[in-house]
Amino acid sequence: MSGLAAGGGVDAIALDLAHAPLPADEVIAGAPTTAVHELATLGGVEVGVWEMTPGTATDTETDEVFVVLSGRATIAFASSGLPDLEVGPGSVVRLAEGMRTTWTVTETLRKVYVA
Repeated sequence: MSGLAAGGGVDAIALDLAHAPLPADEVIAGAPTTAVHELATLGGVEVGVWEMTPGTATDTETDEVFVVLSGRATIAFASSGLPDLEVGPGSVVRLAEGMRTTWTVTETLRKVYVA
């Protein structure tokens, strides 16, 4: 499925995702892989499903709101003064463009994002 048509639906938890290794310069621990599946673009805003397997990796964020469907992770915010954030099923998080984060995934994390 390469997109979600108006009036269509998808089981975001059961959606089959194709994983790829993260770039080596982003990986801090383990051998995490990620997958992404864009569901729709609405008025220039992307909606999709993203997943990361256990491990620790860094990222530079885009403006995004996401809801965790399954799994667990800790998100650390570099040089922002924000406390680490523990996320799990049902967590709703907002990230801002340019935030430097470190994701420590302890159980494969799947989220639906709006960015």
